[in-house]
Amino acid sequence: MRYTERLQQRIRQTGSRLCVGLDPRPGDGGAKEAGEFLRRVIGETWEYAAAFKPNMAYFEALGIEGVSLLEELLGEMPKEVPVILDAKRSDIGETQKYYAQGYFARWNVDAVTLNPFLGYDSIEPFLDWTGKGIYLLAVTSNPGSADFQRQTLADGRSVFELVTALGERAARESRSTDVGYVVGLTNAAGVLERIPDAPLLVPGLGAQGGDLASLAASNRTAPDTINVSRGILYAGDDRSFAERAKHWADQIAAAYQV
Repeated sequence: MRYTERLQQRIRQTGSRLCVGLDPRPGDGGAKEAGEFLRRVIGETWEYAAAFKPNMAYFEALGIEGVSLLEELLGEMPKEVPVILDAKRSDIGETQKYYAQGYFARWNVDAVTLNPFLGYDSIEPFLDWTGKGIYLLAVTSNPGSADFQRQTLADGRSVFELVTALGERAARESRSTDVGYVVGLTNAAGVLERIPDAPLLVPGLGAQGGDLASLAASNRTAPDTINVSRGILYAGDDRSFAERAKHWADQIAAAYQV
């Protein structure tokens, strides 16, 4: 089964497009405390999750123990839920080959985020993995996406359209790995109509203040997932992780039904 099919199946089964971000903030307890915290989050939210998205930076900030914790958690994840590793790796092809082996063969994640700045040959090592997916950074949710990603070229295209051209090339070549894109909800206006109907990983909802209306109105058929991290892990209210996840899953579903 291709990655896109598996993700689509999960969305149909749950009625949810929610991607639960796993971003453990380093605390006094270090990796041990983070592990206990994240196991509660995963246990309470998996029924509402279309996918989980652990962010490498937060685990690396915990040191070697944090990376070991991530490996442990990946082995414990509910098999029903696809895992998107948010790594944003970018390097020359030979180095990327080992990133791909580490993530897809050793850790067996379902998808990984990549920075496409080094060009097509830098993503090629990730393109021949059956059942896997990659998400290329196209338009991120930060203000700095205007510095490069949304700049207009002499031929009228925006820089992010050079990124989507890489994914379209992979599709024409019938590569085994599905290619999607990261498109921040906070910067999606005027962008979505120029993004191919491939899976999107959409940050920017919740704490970053993104609006679902533009995404829901775009009539996309690909299995897009909308990430919420802080709004579930660190909302600062009296609700459980499950209640927060259900709230966001329901809000996303309602927007898509309008």
